[in-house]
Amino acid sequence: MRRYLPALAILGAIAAQPALAQKHCALPADQAAFEVHALNTHLRVLAIGCADDARYAAFVRKFQPDLSANEKYVTAWFKRRYGGRAQFEQDKFVTEMSNGISDGHTVLGGDLCLHDGLMFTEAMALRSGADLASYAAAKDLIPPTVEICNGQQAGGAKAPAKPAAKPAAKH
Repeated sequence: MRRYLPALAILGAIAAQPALAQKHCALPADQAAFEVHALNTHLRVLAIGCADDARYAAFVRKFQPDLSANEKYVTAWFKRRYGGRAQFEQDKFVTEMSNGISDGHTVLGGDLCLHDGLMFTEAMALRSGADLASYAAAKDLIPPTVEICNGQQAGGAKAPAKPAAKPAAKH
């Protein structure tokens, strides 16, 4: 039995890695915003991959005010975090999110539309936009390759340090 313990420990560590790799924000509102962003992106990528624009358009119409408010929240987060580089960093993040989701779909191959098509039905069954964040969080849609809220930029590089205080002007 003792000679199996190291192998079991290694298998346990490997199995625990996805849980350790979970992305979490310090503020629940930030986490919720990124979860909803991932849901919207996931459904958009799904609509493109499965030529299902009508279902995505219906989702956007139903939740337009909530999706718009969420987009504004995410944009404000990037502005607070990156200042003048906010648009560049947000564009990079959106691209990495879309690519990460698309890459995950590639693994499913022909089963993609059948496998994830149910997500449209589930999302449309939500009573209100207030349910989007909890639904999205339960789906764990943020690709493991995309960093959020953890002191790193979307591409994995360290976030810039806060600028040093400006020297006092001489009088």
